[in-house]
Amino acid sequence: MTEQTTYLNQIEEAANYLRNQLSGRKPQLGLILGSGLGDLADHVEDAVYIDYKDVPHFPESTVVGHAGRFVAGKLDGKDVLVMQGRIHFYEGYDMRRVVFPVYVMHLLGIANLVITNAAGGLNRGYAAGDLMLISDHLNLTGANPLIGHNHPELGLRFPDMSEAYTRSFRELAKKLAADVRGVDGEALTLREGVYSGISGPSYMTPAELTMLARMGGDAVGMSTVAEVVAASHARMRVLGISCITDMAIGDELEPLTHEQVMATAERAKPKFQALIRSFVKEVQL
Repeated sequence: MTEQTTYLNQIEEAANYLRNQLSGRKPQLGLILGSGLGDLADHVEDAVYIDYKDVPHFPESTVVGHAGRFVAGKLDGKDVLVMQGRIHFYEGYDMRRVVFPVYVMHLLGIANLVITNAAGGLNRGYAAGDLMLISDHLNLTGANPLIGHNHPELGLRFPDMSEAYTRSFRELAKKLAADVRGVDGEALTLREGVYSGISGPSYMTPAELTMLARMGGDAVGMSTVAEVVAASHARMRVLGISCITDMAIGDELEPLTHEQVMATAERAKPKFQALIRSFVKEVQL
């Protein structure tokens, strides 16, 4: 068996295992929840929990704040499959392993994906705690998950990326955001911009952040881009949302820790969850 065939077989085996664990459930929507945002999965009803480590060939998430499991069930009237934590390039996995979960969801029949992350704000008009709809991205990871043998069962050799983040999904999210309030009654500030995907795990220097902003980036993070490339390859519709957890302005940069990122994500969580749940409820699949 060739390496190329093995990869596809592993995806199929993982999908078959999950299909059996789902006991007849047929998820319509997949959600990938980033750092500090995984608590949304606690609202899934009639939930089934499946640890990544129990799924054949599935990579394990090693990052603090990522539960490392699937949660399947009902969320606001939709059948969903939630990834409570994701896989990162900086954990030492190659890009094909990073996007392995996206292809597994594709083989399960999921054609719609919500992807979230924690990100640093590059746009001077943003503030920590804002949410940003991702309209486009810059792939600055130095890698692409589609390099190598292409499996027609997964997608085209040269997939189109002109609308990697589905416009109709963004328009719906913007419409719904007007009614979202935090626990204190404060309105949601929803931005829209370009996500700069880097490899990590080190945070960037002031000069690097200035470069990203001049290139057109509005936020920067260490995930999402590869997953969206794979989702486009599989012709999935995507909504991407960043939680701006800190301001990454080159000439004003202050020291940052992962704990600070998690703390800001925690504060933004009520509005984040309200927006995602409204979207899940209203979106036509």
